Amino acid sequence: YIGGKQARPDSGYSRRIHSHDGRLLGEVGDGNRKDLRNAVEAAHAALGGWSRATGHSRAQILYYVAENLAARSEEFARRIAEMTGGDGAAEVDAAVRRLFTYGAWADKYDGQVHQVPLRGVALAMNEPIGVMGLACPEEFPLLGLVSLVAPAICVGNSVVVVPSESSPLAATDFYQVLETSDLPAGVINIVTGAKDSLAQTLAEHDDVGAVWYFGAPEGVRAVELASAGNMKRTW
Repeated sequence: YIGGKQARPDSGYSRRIHSHDGRLLGEVGDGNRKDLRNAVEAAHAALGGWSRATGHSRAQILYYVAENLAARSEEFARRIAEMTGGDGAAEVDAAVRRLFTYGAWADKYDGQVHQVPLRGVALAMNEPIGVMGLACPEEFPLLGLVSLVAPAICVGNSVVVVPSESSPLAATDFYQVLETSDLPAGVINIVTGAKDSLAQTLAEHDDVGAVWYFGAPEGVRAVELASAGNMKRTW
């Protein structure tokens, strides 16, 4: 999902996604370096307008995303239960509440007025990082994605997201919600595929300002090493 549109993977290959009991549930694109490059370009194109939007405008869009997800909660709960065998209803409810929470924060994370030695005041403003790469945890495929995306975009960043490798269908269903929620194209871009290799490519990309990675210690080390050359922030 790049630039507000569903996109075919550059490789032409797909990945088969199975349920927790081994049934075939569907297929997703197998993203590669070229797909990430396109996603980063789309994120940069959207960044100017999104970062300059008022906190109130970003809040309203996050509320709209939350409302549209809540309207399809039963569908998402079934999908999550099929993939993970967990409590899909509880996960969707938590994801909706988290979207509302960061929607509420969007217009409150503003600057502060500081007293200075001279006669006057100084206004300190918070600014977005820019384009962020997000590699989501394997567990809780919807809640994990929302927990990374919502705080990043609520303060004006645009994101390139690598969803759960084993349960990505929650993410590919979620972008249908984004398409109906007035979110500007390119603010959220989703590339499915092998998480560790995609995360390392994001870490190596000079036009990505930060990487937030969830995964194994080996993946953490690879992301940190790849980010050292371009002084990228990592979490």
